Amino acid sequence: MPKRTLYPIQHYGSELKESRKSYEPDKIWGERKPFHGDEKAWEPRVDSVFIEPEEKIEKWVQSCCVLCSNGCAMDVGVKDGKVVAVKGREQDRVNKGRLGPKGMYGWVSMNAEDRLKYPMIRNSETGQLERASWDDALNLMVKKSKELCEKYTPHSIAFYTSGQLFLEEYHSLALIGKAGLGTLHMDGNTRLCTATAAAAMRESFGCDGQPGSYTDFDHCDTLFMVGHNMAATQTVLWSRILDRLAGPNPPFLIVMDPRQTSVGHAAIENGGIHLPVKTGTNLCLLNGILKILLDNDEFHDKEFIEKHTIGIDALRNTVKDYDLERVAEITAVPADSIKRAAEAIGRSKRLISTCLQGVYQSNQATASACAVNNINLIKGAIGREGASVFQFNGQPTAQNNRECGCDGEFPGFRNPSNPDHMNDLAKHWNVDVNQIPHWGQPTHVMSLLKFIENGSIKMLWISGTNPAVSLPELARIRRLFTGKDLFIVAQDIFPTETTALADVVLPARQWSEKSGCFTNVDRTVHIAYKAVDPPGETWSDLKIFSEYGRRMGFKDKDGNDLIPWVDEPEKAFDHWAKSTKVRIVSLEPVKVEKAKLIFVAFAQGRPVDYTGLSHAKLTGGSGVQWPCNELNPNGTERLYTDYKFPTTLDMVESYGHDLFTGTVISPQAYKAMNPNGRAILKACHYTPHNETPDKEYPFRLSTGRIYAHFHTRTKTGRSKELEDAAPEPFVQISEEDAKELGIKHGDMCLVEAKRGSIEVAAKVGEIAKGNLFVPFHYGAADQDNEGGKDVRARSANELTECTWDFISKQPIFKTGSVRISKVEGGVQIHAKSGQWKAQEDRAKIFKEQKTNDHKIEEHHRHLDHILGEYDLFSKAVLDKMWELSDKHADEKEISIGFKLHRKLCKENADKLTEFVKKYGEDDSEAKTDVESLSKALFREHRGSKTYQRLMDLNGFQVLVSTLLGWLSAINPSAQALHDAEFASAVQEVTASFAMARAWAEDHIKVAAPQTLIVPVAC
Repeated sequence: MPKRTLYPIQHYGSELKESRKSYEPDKIWGERKPFHGDEKAWEPRVDSVFIEPEEKIEKWVQSCCVLCSNGCAMDVGVKDGKVVAVKGREQDRVNKGRLGPKGMYGWVSMNAEDRLKYPMIRNSETGQLERASWDDALNLMVKKSKELCEKYTPHSIAFYTSGQLFLEEYHSLALIGKAGLGTLHMDGNTRLCTATAAAAMRESFGCDGQPGSYTDFDHCDTLFMVGHNMAATQTVLWSRILDRLAGPNPPFLIVMDPRQTSVGHAAIENGGIHLPVKTGTNLCLLNGILKILLDNDEFHDKEFIEKHTIGIDALRNTVKDYDLERVAEITAVPADSIKRAAEAIGRSKRLISTCLQGVYQSNQATASACAVNNINLIKGAIGREGASVFQFNGQPTAQNNRECGCDGEFPGFRNPSNPDHMNDLAKHWNVDVNQIPHWGQPTHVMSLLKFIENGSIKMLWISGTNPAVSLPELARIRRLFTGKDLFIVAQDIFPTETTALADVVLPARQWSEKSGCFTNVDRTVHIAYKAVDPPGETWSDLKIFSEYGRRMGFKDKDGNDLIPWVDEPEKAFDHWAKSTKVRIVSLEPVKVEKAKLIFVAFAQGRPVDYTGLSHAKLTGGSGVQWPCNELNPNGTERLYTDYKFPTTLDMVESYGHDLFTGTVISPQAYKAMNPNGRAILKACHYTPHNETPDKEYPFRLSTGRIYAHFHTRTKTGRSKELEDAAPEPFVQISEEDAKELGIKHGDMCLVEAKRGSIEVAAKVGEIAKGNLFVPFHYGAADQDNEGGKDVRARSANELTECTWDFISKQPIFKTGSVRISKVEGGVQIHAKSGQWKAQEDRAKIFKEQKTNDHKIEEHHRHLDHILGEYDLFSKAVLDKMWELSDKHADEKEISIGFKLHRKLCKENADKLTEFVKKYGEDDSEAKTDVESLSKALFREHRGSKTYQRLMDLNGFQVLVSTLLGWLSAINPSAQALHDAEFASAVQEVTASFAMARAWAEDHIKVAAPQTLIVPVAC
């Protein structure tokens, strides 16, 4: 692939005027404006960059920065159809005119010469990507999609999207995937940055959605930052913190991070605390802090805990094992620092705690994020000014991805296990509820890779992201993406390492070339309007998705287009807003007051309420926070001010998980917990990550971000100012480790893991001993060397492993083990990039196939196998019920019970028989040996009749459990086939056999004490 172009911001040759050179390290955050929110507000400061004099600018267009999750409002200056200036919007609540380095200089990439301007299709003769028309590209995609749906079902098609599209585009994509195709396989790169944020809020509060507001930072007295280098990831928000630190009554800053970043320096310089925790041990340290807080009555709010939470006993029982000495030994944090931090948190009246990738991408991610939630909850530090938790996002539109249901969730934060939620969504969308794949959670990207590997996913549509650099274990990703059985569509604005491996490339419009909305971390919704015309034949992502849906023939129940807009973001936004609307289910009388009957409305809806928002509402002023509706027409600053949480059975987004194992909590178990509007204190023990340092790989690896770049540098790597600020990756190593290995600052080093290696320069100091850090932004795309034959590997994800958190399914980028050595004589290409070989392999496959129709390898589907196992076991269970009824005829309740349950089970099993025939029962001999299993389960025991009966009942429930295991696999498969009658029959037969098992278990419980502990005659 061609080397990316580097573009200076002064590309017109005009004099550059900028409020500051924010790409320079000492000017990143601008000058200080000290304040304290209880005395005065944060003062505006307008940051700007002009490459034309302001008087020559023809128009200013309202917009917002899309290069971090802060959501800084800005105006875009246009002259002669080009963006020539940007300035912060002074009136906006989020940034009050400030812009960070990426906001000030990242936009120049839109003028770079190597934009994708036309669709491309891989030529079967040459194996190369060649220019095509939109008709050709979309017709090929539609043809491929229909063939796959016909032959392999829609579940052979998967989507992997971004954290940078607009809300309207995610909404359209969700309609395509969930209502059009009806596929479960829909995830985004927000899985890599924000999935744990969503998971932790669901576990603790019952639903996604940040509880706090940025204004809380103006009032807090203590700020606890856990794995969160805000100085690099959200530079404008960090400037707000710096202004607080410089003002009267600054917050006490506690920073938990293996590296001593600018945030850690600020803590120490202002009398705070830096906790240099060993990578992968977050949960141990947080449990230690929780123990100190709970052991001291003055450090927690007993009344709040009793009234507004559940789970305190389990939490106390868990953290009691985390005494100070043990925690210090495991985490490598001095005991006195831990004690000081806990006491500062305990004494605080207004505590803010924040998390980001240092938690989300590390060992026991969700458990650690929930532990941070626990700290605030036991202090009652939520739902009030200056007191909140922020589970921060990593990308600008990650929140919309989650809200709209493109990142492992369902639209409007609906619960797929709640039939009312799914029926409500189906009504909003006007589709059959069975078309929406709600029989399980959407597939996360790590499972998508597994399904690609086994050949069951045959088409992958990637939009707005670059997984060939950002996913873990890149050697595996390249191998999967060059497989001959996978058809890849890549939709992007520039050539990337991923588009180079695609079969169809779709050129998209970017920021300021299209209009749309997006939501930041504190639920503030902004609008960004189109300012300039796009180059070439690019389409907006909205138009691409809508046109695909139209050509696929996706309709609603009335025969109308499922997506009735083409390139009309306002219509898409209004449709989305309606799908968040609360439905009044009933009005019920509650009391009579002065001869007047008072009614209370019982509603069915979601906390993420956009019904009071529109493009018009968002135009002209500041962004607005959801929920925004008739009751809150100007938005809602913070959630849970009444300390009522969406944990009721009818509102909760997820029933939750066991944090240690990831086991899903059933609706019945959740109901028994009875949170009923209270927050949930979730406890979990620390356990080390599977891959721990050893003699061969003695260092812990952490990857992360730096201030000058965003994601894989698709945009920022084309801005000369930003690229010059950080042109190369590095490996950060402690002074002690560097001295032992003879490594000096700037030395080229080889960093190796079990999965791959990279060659980068050393940066010595400001990281805890035994830890290494590498920024993940860098790929191979800008290292073209006459075809890339001798380009060194420098992508951090050559080293990372394909493991993930059990609950959030977020990859663990921060706990792998590596080794490091100095490379003598500079760059030696000891670590060679595999990108160009992957591109050659992709081209070679096409030349061998000589067709764009991709000869797909045949893979056997196993539905007939499992139906064969079911049929075998159901007959065996029914026969055994007759046998046991006769055997225990002297015990009438048991004997008659077996007969009655057999009758019910047989009636329902007969309903499934036609579907066993329809989908093909496996008639091979490769089935479970039920006869031998039955012989083992139903042995004759020496002893009394009562003991024999107990053992027979136990054997019966084990046999039925095996049958129910097969049925539990068939059930979602029947729903995935969209065969409503098949699914109904499976559910009925499952219910009847489950009832028989429950009956047997009940009789075991009744008989066991008397049979097992009281002597009887044999």
